[in-house]
Parts: sequence; C-alpha cells; structure tokens
Amino acid sequence: MAIDVETQITIARPRGEVAAYASEPDNATEWYANIESAEWQTARPLAVGSRFAFVARFVGRRLAYVYEVKELAPGERLVMATSEGPFAMETTYTWADAGSGATVMRLRNRGESSGFSSLMAPLMAPAVRRANRKDLARLKRILERAVEGAST
Repeated sequence: MAIDVETQITIARPRGEVAAYASEPDNATEWYANIESAEWQTARPLAVGSRFAFVARFVGRRLAYVYEVKELAPGERLVMATSEGPFAMETTYTWADAGSGATVMRLRNRGESSGFSSLMAPLMAPAVRRANRKDLARLKRILERAVEGAST
C-alpha cells in the first residue's frame, strides 16, 4: 500500500533555527513522539549520504530502520529515505519564511507498506497524518517555549 501524506505548521521562530533543530537526528526523540532512539551511523555533520538508525513505535509495532540523507539544502530542504524494514519511506522536510520571523515547516512522508497486514493498510495514511500533526505541534511548542524561557 502506498501512502503520501504532507502536513505543515507555522512556527514563530526564524527558518534557520527551525531547520537546524528539526534536521538534527539527535533531536528526533524530543519532538517525534514515536521515535525511541536515534543513532548516527556515519560521521557528523549532516550531509548527503549521512545515515542514522531509528527505533520507533507505530500503530503498536516496534520498527527499526535506517534513514539515509538523499538531498540537503540547509535551511530549505532535507530528504531522507530508507528501503529497509517493514515500511520503505521517504521523508521530506521543507522550510520557508512565513513573515515576522516565523517559519512554515512542511513534513511529507511517502512510502510503501510491506510489513503491515492488508487489514492495516487503509489506516496507515490517516495514522501517519495524525502522528505528523502531533509531532509538528510538539516541535512548535519546544521551539516557541525556548523563546519564552529566554525572555522571562
């Protein structure tokens, strides 16, 4: 089953700051509710070809997979993909200025589900959309809270 889900949010922080935080694999466990761990498999810094292993829980299942960076335009676009595991996935982050120092972040997941039963197939896209909305809302809270804490 193929899915293609895009979600977006506006974050009241500069694009460079949002992109730097969101694209750092070490921050994934902070803002992705389902990601339990992230481990670099290549040397830093983030670049095309960088690889990192993730362990996540999604729709009640434990997933272990490795993402590889396919495209990187710092502050503008990051594309990561995996072909391993039960869910071959491409994840794209894009960032754009939204005026007044804010940023629109888009999160797109495209993939093929091979390890999930056919009964789960119709639930995948809505589940991914819900998870992405929650994760982007969490990212927004983290980044906007950092500003509140600094100004008080």
